[in-house]
Parts: sequence; structure tokens; C-alpha cells
Amino acid sequence: MLLERLTSSGPKRILALDGGGIRGAIALGYLERIEQELRARHDDPDLLLCDYFDLIGGTSTGSIIAAGLATGRSVAEIKDLYLRLGPRVFSQRRRLLGRLESKFDAAALEVELRQQFGDTRLGDEDAITTGLCIVAKRADTRSTWYLLNHPNGRYYPKNKHIRLRDAIRSSTAAPTFFIPQELEVGEGERGAFVDGGVSMENNPALRLFIIATAPGYRFEWPVGSDNILLVSIGTGESFPKFDLGEVFDNRVWDWAIEIPGMFMEDATWHNQMMLQFLSESPTAKTIDREIGTLQGEYLAGKPLLTYLRYNPELTVQGLSRLGLSRLEARLPQLRAMDEGERVRDLAEIGAAGATQDVQPDHFPAAFDLPRD
Repeated sequence: MLLERLTSSGPKRILALDGGGIRGAIALGYLERIEQELRARHDDPDLLLCDYFDLIGGTSTGSIIAAGLATGRSVAEIKDLYLRLGPRVFSQRRRLLGRLESKFDAAALEVELRQQFGDTRLGDEDAITTGLCIVAKRADTRSTWYLLNHPNGRYYPKNKHIRLRDAIRSSTAAPTFFIPQELEVGEGERGAFVDGGVSMENNPALRLFIIATAPGYRFEWPVGSDNILLVSIGTGESFPKFDLGEVFDNRVWDWAIEIPGMFMEDATWHNQMMLQFLSESPTAKTIDREIGTLQGEYLAGKPLLTYLRYNPELTVQGLSRLGLSRLEARLPQLRAMDEGERVRDLAEIGAAGATQDVQPDHFPAAFDLPRD
């Protein structure tokens, strides 16, 4: 029973999945490696990530993966979906009434979501066997929504009727890519929703930690490095640097294109900084040259969780590290979120990155599932 699982004692495990459009294929490489490691560790070839993680959450493309995992799919099944769907979703550009209303037609995505999730509702405990959080942005009120399936949640009675496919469609409605999604949010009220990445939560890891521990969300899991494991998976990062003349030549529409990406990058690094400041983290990266990795410098005086972050570099150096220098000429396309034809290259980057980055000792024995 879901409520029993979410309120039971013992260590809890959280999986957070970034947004990033078709670059979600990178995250799947890491998830596949983690699934293999957990199956070997538990001597169970059929173990699913929903068996291990007690709360799975995602933004945008991460919401598709999160919902697939939470409803009992293997990573291989979701990977097959991406390889088939990516080129179709990001191929049919549309123009209506002589103006560009949205870059792509969402029909292919909606058809696939209907086939995958049918009429499953957020509150369907028979279909969703673990905690689930889908992050979306309500455009008409400018508020970020965390669609949760905790039966004791404050807004669960209003949101439990929402179809999973509609929640995902809301979370993936990236402005200019797809038109917004309209949802009934209870008591006859309707809202217009866009991609959850248009918020601080394109990387939802810090928010999921807050959801798991802040009393208002009703999870109220005890903190501690042996009590909460948070695994956060990105969709690739790059470190752009522009010529000064190019920056000063920018026009208004150039800034309009660049600014959302700037905000998303800053939010991601802010979340990573705070989590490294709060946690024991064997994967900690240098935040900047001033504060370093923050390891051993616990904000609360002691680690409140164990934190793992996997996110490969989409740079010349990053590809070289992975033995994939042959993809260097495609870097501009690989960094884009809508190059569906590059989905297999992205999957290869994820698999190579996971082979190097994911180590068995990253997962403490304290979080192993109990033996029958």
C-alpha cells in the first residue's frame, strides 16, 4: 500500500530527474547503469527502480521518465520509447495563421503518452507504486506546482483525478516548443500550464529533498546521511563562453533567447551548491574557485542526507574523457534540447558517462533493500 510505504520507518531513497528535452536520453544511460548495479547488489534480475526509490520526481523530460519508472517500467522500456519518439516529436514544425504559434506539433507526444499511460490518474495506487512528483509551471498564476501522489497531501483530494498523461504534457509544455496545457485543478477551476523548467526546478533535486522533509508536504522523513539518499541525474552540462564583441552586439531578441538558459543554469548550480552544503556527497563537484566543493563544511553542522549527482559535460573535453571525440563536430546539436535526430548519440553519451561515473560504493549499504 502506497501510504504505508511512504510513512514507514527506515531509510528512504529519492530519485530526481532534470529537464532537458531530447537530452533526457543521456539520463537514461545513467539510470540503466544504476538499475544494473542495484539488480546485481540485490541478486534480483527483475528489480525495478520503483522498488528501490521511495520518491521519484522529474521536470519536463524528466517527468516522462519519472512517471514511466513510478508505474513499474524498466529503464530499457523507457529508453525504447525515447529512441522511437524523439525524432517524431521534434520533427514536425508548425505555422498557424501566418505566425509561429509553437515550434513543434505536440500530437505525436500526446499520442504516445496516451498509449503509455492511458487514463491512469495521479491517485491510482494500483498503477503508481511509489511516491511521484511531477513539476509544472502554472502560467496564469506564475506559480510552480508539484503534483504529488502522497495520499495525505494537502492538495491530493483536488489533484488525484488528474490524468498522468495530462500532468506530463503540462510539465513538458516548453514555451515556444509546445502550446500550454489546460488542466482542471479541482472545484471547476482550470489553469494553463507550461514546462516546469520555467522555474527554479528544472533540476528538481533540492525541491524533492524539501518535499521529503518539510512537514507541510506530509512525507516528514527523518534527515541524516543514513536516512535519506538523493540521486540526481542531469541531461548534460556545458560551460559557454562568448566573445565580448558578440555580447555587446546582442539585440533585444538575442537576450530573449539567451536569458531563460542563463536562469536555468544558475538555478541548477544553486541547487547543487545547497545540496553539497547539506550532504555527504562522494560525487561532489567544484562549485567555484572560492568555495570549492564544500565537502565537510556542513551547513547544519552534520550531513542531512547522502547526495549523488551525475551530469556529463557536453564539451570537447567531456567527450574526450568518454572516448567519444568523434562526436565533437556535433556538439551544437547535442547541446540543443530539440534535435531529435541526435537521440542515439545522446544515449551513447549517457551510457559512456555512466560507465565511468557510477560506482558501486556510491550507494551506501544502509540503503540496501531488506532481504526477505
